[in-house]
Amino acid sequence: MKKERLTFAERTYLLILLQGLWVTAKHFFVNLSLHIAHLLNILPEKRAAVTYQYPEERRPLSPRLRTRHRLTKREDGSPRCVACMMCETICPAYCIYIVAGEHPDPNIEKYPIRFDIDLGKCVFCGYCVEVCPEDAIRMDTGILEIASYSREGMVYDINKLLGD
Repeated sequence: MKKERLTFAERTYLLILLQGLWVTAKHFFVNLSLHIAHLLNILPEKRAAVTYQYPEERRPLSPRLRTRHRLTKREDGSPRCVACMMCETICPAYCIYIVAGEHPDPNIEKYPIRFDIDLGKCVFCGYCVEVCPEDAIRMDTGILEIASYSREGMVYDINKLLGD
């Protein structure tokens, strides 16, 4: 099989470079003209690109957005989780680890002695929230900045998840 020789324009990438500049300039001038039109009250229904000055200015979040996990509490302050292991079982990333213990209250069967979520492994699918029969785990904190300098820092234990 013989290779085709590239033309001069193909070897210098000049045509591709000009195409990229054309696309960028087109987006720039379309957005600029839409912003000017909005200032003059023309085409108010047509949306233009908006830049948010992060972190000072936050973009609006969808109410359905899955953010960092949290555990809900009962009225007495104990975790609502009954250690049924459903979230640990359904997790596709295997990032939830629960150790169950007997609860001192005879009306409550079990409680988690240990409840860890490794956010470094989590894929934020939300299955753990959907499967929980007690509505004990939620992903509605609104916290998007989840970072750590170590892998151990990405593992959230029961105290971090309860917000203590």
